[in-house]
Amino acid sequence: MSDKATKHEFQAETKKLLDIVINSLYTERDIFIRELISNSSDALEKMRHESLTKDDVFDEHVPLEITIDLDEEKHTLTITDTGIGMTRAELETNLGTIAHSGSGNFLSELAEAARKDVNLIGQFGVGFYAAFMAGKKVTVQSRSWDGSEGNEWVSEGAGSFTLSESTGLHRGTKIIIELKDDAHDYDKKWKVEGIIKQYSTFVPFPIKLEGDTVNTVQAIWTRSKNEITDEEYNDFYKFVGNASDEPHYRLHFSVDAPLAINAVLFAPKENFESMGFGRVDPGVNLYCQRILIDQHSENILPEWLRFLKGVVDSEDLPLNISRQALQDNALVMKLRKVITKRFLKFLAEEAKRDSDYYLDFWNTFGIYIKEGVTSDYEFQKELAPLVRFESSRSEDGKPTSLTDYVERMAEGQEEIYYINGPNRAAIEAGPYVEMFNKKDIEIIYTMEPIDDFVLNHLGEFDGKKLVSADRADLDLSKSGAEKETDEEKEEKLSDDACNDLVSWLKKTLDDKVADVLESKRLVDSPAMIVNPDGYMTSSMERIMAASRMEKGLAPEASKKNLEINLSSPLIKQLADLVKSDEAFASDVAAQIYDNAMIQAGLVVDPMVMVKRNYKILNKAVGA
Repeated sequence: MSDKATKHEFQAETKKLLDIVINSLYTERDIFIRELISNSSDALEKMRHESLTKDDVFDEHVPLEITIDLDEEKHTLTITDTGIGMTRAELETNLGTIAHSGSGNFLSELAEAARKDVNLIGQFGVGFYAAFMAGKKVTVQSRSWDGSEGNEWVSEGAGSFTLSESTGLHRGTKIIIELKDDAHDYDKKWKVEGIIKQYSTFVPFPIKLEGDTVNTVQAIWTRSKNEITDEEYNDFYKFVGNASDEPHYRLHFSVDAPLAINAVLFAPKENFESMGFGRVDPGVNLYCQRILIDQHSENILPEWLRFLKGVVDSEDLPLNISRQALQDNALVMKLRKVITKRFLKFLAEEAKRDSDYYLDFWNTFGIYIKEGVTSDYEFQKELAPLVRFESSRSEDGKPTSLTDYVERMAEGQEEIYYINGPNRAAIEAGPYVEMFNKKDIEIIYTMEPIDDFVLNHLGEFDGKKLVSADRADLDLSKSGAEKETDEEKEEKLSDDACNDLVSWLKKTLDDKVADVLESKRLVDSPAMIVNPDGYMTSSMERIMAASRMEKGLAPEASKKNLEINLSSPLIKQLADLVKSDEAFASDVAAQIYDNAMIQAGLVVDPMVMVKRNYKILNKAVGA
């Protein structure tokens, strides 16, 4: 080193920046290694470009790479790159003045055609200062690609730095960090290797740590899909997803507008939440030009897509000074929207291409799609065609889509109907589907607690309103093929007898029912329960009751409507029984009500019902 060392004061703004960086900016100290590697990658990228466009490159034979050496005795960490290097003036400007990295100026000077061949990241003068988080003294030795003499920059991160000539240097930059007493972990190979693998695995130049190349996994998302084999995709999935199997789906896409995005997303084969492993962390990592910005990012995809694994890389992300937070929330939301819509479009395409393979995915991860419908209005339009339910026209165990339902609707049908139950057999044996079967109207079977919330949140599909079959205001008179026949009218109670029975039932069941009505949809069953609240279906009420029980609260009792079938032999006999044995008729009426409650999946008092049941049986056998 030459004796001609000159002392310089940091720019005032740079002093402030150093204080912020060292004391409060970075929440994780490890970040300084990522920043220095990123800066070295910038310098190598610039050098790659110059070597393609210039003939007089100094040290042209030197390979483009990053090396890191550690000294546990002297407690130093040294990072060296064979990049473009810096002149004395550039060292003073870039490292003595805030945010003069040269990267921005470098890009702005390139012609439009040349710019497409270069990939740059970051602001050298900002990320470099992170070295003082762990270093009590930082030495930078650099020699420019133009062959001018090398120089050395030295500072202890206080108010000044020194500059001097340094002979015998190769092209590039070497940064020697003398570690603080509480930062000696950073002279250990295991520590530095872990940081490189976490943040800088996909840097496009070799990173050699103590002679061993650390970053051996390719940034597969930067390559053309046509060049990548299934085996390479599967290996990459196992790496980024920490998995041992192969993915169920993969999506590799690139877009230039409205943002420049490269992404590889994988849907696993297994749902670990359903296996009892608890809520999984988001599995997609956010990169900017191959440098990790946000591991297991909670911002880049909605929470209901947390099961996905993979990588999203966007060069358009404006990063804050530490690269740990994204500055422009609006831009992040745009990125989130683009990626989410693209993945949902992909699912829709796959469902159409191979419906059985999609059903395998649905059976595993459909609960996340349902979660999205109920929690994220922004994507409901894209999510609705992806949901699947069994129906009266689907095969047992093979759900159908809302799109297929609408295509099968008869002319004049304006609503999509659904009914909840514990299983298909219970639904088909219940009273709510009788009129649908008679009129040959398809009805969707919702057999999971969340399903009614899903359809209620959707509200409509393809302009057709989604309606629960246990709504009190349901009217099927305009749907289906036939109207009530004269024979059916003759089987019913007379109007007077009907009015008398309805009045008597209202009085007898006054503490249980809100109203008693003649049913226009029962065929064989004597009665059924409907909720007078058009929004609240029986299944939704069951969910709310279960939630209250989990919190130690008593279920909220609400009166329901009782619809009766005036053609049912039991109901007609009940009308006669009221006149001959009103006390016994009261027991029968209460039992009809309890039976209807059970068919609706609602709670009754079993001890009271059993006692009454025996009383009725005794009466029936003459005991």
